[in-house]
Amino acid sequence: RVLFERATARVLGGPSAMPTSGFGDIVMVPPVRAARERGVLHAVRPFVRVTATGVVWPDGREEAIDRIIWCTGFRPALGVFASLDVIEPDGLIRVNGQQAVREPRLWLLGYGSWCGPASATLLGAGRVARSMVRQLAAWLASPI
Repeated sequence: RVLFERATARVLGGPSAMPTSGFGDIVMVPPVRAARERGVLHAVRPFVRVTATGVVWPDGREEAIDRIIWCTGFRPALGVFASLDVIEPDGLIRVNGQQAVREPRLWLLGYGSWCGPASATLLGAGRVARSMVRQLAAWLASPI
């Protein structure tokens, strides 16, 4: 809620446009903070490359991955998918809903023409996330 209000204020202008504390203080909700303090939540550097069968991590280790849900926000970093040949000449990945057209194992949450500053917040992305989960579940349940 706070992120949505601040993002909206940033677009419209107003005193709540900028956080008065660190960004992590807003998104580090109590259950996430508790998991981190228990030692069960660890940050992991993102993979550096996607292959036909999975991903390559910064240390060079390859891991088989059968599906990727890439949470992009409204300014997506898509370069990691260049090796999959899914990026069109205009720099975009074509999607059907949230699923990449040229690589059906790739799902892009928070990506598309509907996105804007407030859409990257939990509140703003909630509806699309629920829609994507339904679409992904139906796709997984369908015969190959």
